[in-house]
Amino acid sequence: MASVGFLYPGHSAEDDYPRIEGLLGGAVRLPLVHTDIGEDAHRVDALLEMGSAARLAAGVDALKEGGAQAVVWACTSASFVFGWDGAHEQVRELSATAALPASSTSFAFAHAVQALGARRVAIAATYPEDVAEHFRTFLKSAGAEVVATCGSGIITAAEVGTWGREEVLRLARAGDHPDAEAVLLPDTALHTAAYLPDLEAELGKPVLTANQVTVWEGLRLLDREISCPPLGTLFARAPRQ
Repeated sequence: MASVGFLYPGHSAEDDYPRIEGLLGGAVRLPLVHTDIGEDAHRVDALLEMGSAARLAAGVDALKEGGAQAVVWACTSASFVFGWDGAHEQVRELSATAALPASSTSFAFAHAVQALGARRVAIAATYPEDVAEHFRTFLKSAGAEVVATCGSGIITAAEVGTWGREEVLRLARAGDHPDAEAVLLPDTALHTAAYLPDLEAELGKPVLTANQVTVWEGLRLLDREISCPPLGTLFARAPRQ
């Protein structure tokens, strides 16, 4: 069976992954290994340390032993803070260490926006404004036009992980913009897998969330497409024949 492994920092919304695996009907395994989060802070210096090569490398052996055929660094902020070139170097090092195809959640968002054909997007972030601005810059490097960026000022992943449906919907509404063709919620600490139909119904447009696009990116690395409408527009297309 196809298997994508995820390196996930700390413990906040990791239960999104078994939920998504269930929604995909057992078509793929999604094993997850927790990395050392270090200081839990949405602050650039802490995020650079969280995404360091040594912290990522420490979880690789466990994923490979579990049969992973590709690996994704399941963290948005501790990838985009390295910048476009630095984030590429991060996944190149991860791929070399694992001897497997590798990517990160930041590139998952970039590739998902392209797959949807969305030219203009809005960011609804849990992060402080300065960290959200780094994501805007990253997406601009990927060729997307960001028409609005909303930061919520939340410092810790632990706090984000306590948010439920109403908080997630409120975040998405606050970050939406009339000109945006898709709205992006970039935090893997945020539970969203159960709320994607509600989010898209509320906004009337595609919504991309961190754990959703991270799994999609892993499937992309394996050249697999699985149709699963409960996971939103990104997963609603029929698989290639």
